[in-house]
Amino acid sequence: MNRITIPAAELTPAASRPLLEAVNKQLGVVPNLMKVLSNSPAALGGYLSLNGAIGKGTLGAKTGERIALAIAEINRCGYCLAAHTYLGKNVAKLDDAEIAANRGGTSTDHKADAAVRFAAKVAQARGHVSDDDVQIVKDAGYSDAEVMEIVVHVALNTLTNYVNEVAQTEIDFPAVELLRVA
Repeated sequence: MNRITIPAAELTPAASRPLLEAVNKQLGVVPNLMKVLSNSPAALGGYLSLNGAIGKGTLGAKTGERIALAIAEINRCGYCLAAHTYLGKNVAKLDDAEIAANRGGTSTDHKADAAVRFAAKVAQARGHVSDDDVQIVKDAGYSDAEVMEIVVHVALNTLTNYVNEVAQTEIDFPAVELLRVA
């Protein structure tokens, strides 16, 4: 049960309504995460703006989903793990072996492995990574811009993990069991 109310359509703040309509138009559904965020038009707008901006980056949907899966496991967010497992399979077309690797903070793809491992280190160290950590991801072929995109993916996913854990958002994707122990 949600700790934070999902407002009924008629009680959704007026400034959030067009944002939710745009989400529905794009996805064909409004996930509960967006509904919870709609309590604050500023929070919903901020999330959607950052999500839209990072979606225009050069990392691509596959690597974004790989990072999201790793961060959901690290932060123990069942909602995000369910959502990104679904999106990973159905949108990014990641196979089961890749999803399992991502959940463990790695990848079966050599280049993506460096990004996912770096993202996991950023999350676990709360950004306090070493020079070597940065050099490893750059040596794998990631530019300075892409390193910044990886960091923003970590931040964006940490944001949604925290929102969903605070709100105890009801999972509206096929549930997936968390692997990591707290």
